[in-house]
Amino acid sequence: MEHNKTMTILEHIAELRKRILLILLVFVLSMGIGLAAAPHLLSFLKLHSPAFQVNWNAFSPWDGLRIYMSIAMVLSLAPTLPFAFYQTWRFVQEGLSRQEKSATLRFVPFSAVCFVAGISFAYFVVFPMSLAFTGSINAQLNLAETYGVSQYFGFMISIVIPLSLAFELPVVVLFLTRIGLLQPALLRTMRRYAYLVLVIIAALISPPDLVSHLLVAIPLIALYELSAWLAHRMHRRQIAREQLQLQPDPADHAGQTA
Repeated sequence: MEHNKTMTILEHIAELRKRILLILLVFVLSMGIGLAAAPHLLSFLKLHSPAFQVNWNAFSPWDGLRIYMSIAMVLSLAPTLPFAFYQTWRFVQEGLSRQEKSATLRFVPFSAVCFVAGISFAYFVVFPMSLAFTGSINAQLNLAETYGVSQYFGFMISIVIPLSLAFELPVVVLFLTRIGLLQPALLRTMRRYAYLVLVIIAALISPPDLVSHLLVAIPLIALYELSAWLAHRMHRRQIAREQLQLQPDPADHAGQTA
């Protein structure tokens, strides 16, 4: 630590409140920007559907507003998540060494990359697969596919948001490992339970067939294993660095013998 200032419990609570309010402020401001960008993004999504061209219909006077708010919410997560990681770093930095501060700060841009990767995987892989599956069922039943815009985007967001948040797993695990709140051994111990949870999540957001489950579950499990491997590697480096710092300096030893 760079100084010995000790904060009371009330000061910690006040600091946490400040960080949460800043995150909420960024979320609200991002929502405003998202509302302005929503019409342009909606036009792009309608012309470039990853599965097939669809005609959207409004079945309620509130459908347009609901979609605007939904799109704005998704867009607002892109800047809010990295900012939330940054505020978390600011909150815990007093208990970190200078080297730990520098190392954990790098996770902030990494969280944005993981979020974009999660959205891309969900929208271009899982969402078309789910639409194709539901479309085939409708065709077998000779149903005319007339999509309500609210139902269409509700279906899409229910897939995109969980997967994009799941892709933040490596960032969360590495951050908690770096500040000492998570031990890599715990990840190995909880592996079977984590697999079960990830398979359940995959079943909930993918079409009800084995191939689709595997296409979603395998990347999620791979993310977990990648997180566990990176956390283990980081933990070993931390231990090696601490042991190196505890070793006596040969120059000092030579000076004493002289």
